Amino acid sequence: MLLYTYISLLQKSLLNTLLAIVIVAIVPVYSMAQSPVTPNYFDSQERIPIADVRNIDRLRFLTTVDFPPFSFLDENGRLTGFHVDLARNICSALNIIDQCQIQALEWKDLPEAIKTRQGDAIIAGFAISAEARQSYLFSRSYLELPARFIARNSDDIDLSVLSGVTKPDGPVWQKNELLKVGVIGNSAHEAMLKDWFPISEPVAFEDRTALYQALKSGEVNLLFGDGLQFSFWLSGDDAAGCCQFVGGPYLSQYYLGEGLAIAVSKENADLLKTLNYGLSLLGKNGSFTEIYLRYFPNGIY
Repeated sequence: MLLYTYISLLQKSLLNTLLAIVIVAIVPVYSMAQSPVTPNYFDSQERIPIADVRNIDRLRFLTTVDFPPFSFLDENGRLTGFHVDLARNICSALNIIDQCQIQALEWKDLPEAIKTRQGDAIIAGFAISAEARQSYLFSRSYLELPARFIARNSDDIDLSVLSGVTKPDGPVWQKNELLKVGVIGNSAHEAMLKDWFPISEPVAFEDRTALYQALKSGEVNLLFGDGLQFSFWLSGDDAAGCCQFVGGPYLSQYYLGEGLAIAVSKENADLLKTLNYGLSLLGKNGSFTEIYLRYFPNGIY
């Protein structure tokens, strides 16, 4: 499939659990202990060619309406979200805001829309894969989705014991006792956990409701999974301030992919250069950080 499977699963989960949080207020219900770390994927010393935008009469971004906080309809029915603001800020940085359009389609209709030139660029989470590269060109990644651990606030856990660097002989855990780590079964995160942190006891769960309850009840010592989903859960009523990020973030293209990028048709290489230049401007002028914190106030890193 050309669509980003990992993002598709995330999309379904966020729709069921996070829509109320995102639409009503982007402000978190509970604050995290540490200030969020904001990513920056463009080196300030990197020299990216200045884009010539004089021949751009119209730039049409395509996205979806059902993927909060990336794209969704607010309480007034207006299209909004991280992807929407990112596209608009790219156009603003390139001084082509009047030529910029953003259209929302169903997820399944995005490839055909690009093929038939109903749009110029997809900003909705396509898979960056060898198969997808046969049909699309991809911009530089603007957001990677890290794996993270979360634990109860009351627990003092040294994550180095999970990799065998130190022995679990601290005051909280008994000697030679493996830490139990909850994870969604048969997922990329479960495979990553077993490979990267072999001195642990993975406990697989079928769904996130059971996963989160296991941490709150003390059935497991830690959870390992997607930092984005964890961030929203930690901010919500269900977590009620019980838990926090520990360690990390952990990035792996092998397990988690190359992150989110803008897709264009293979015949649109010049537009790709323009989009990369626009993204670099947002990284340098601080706009990307502002957008990131607007939709991910607790951070995912």
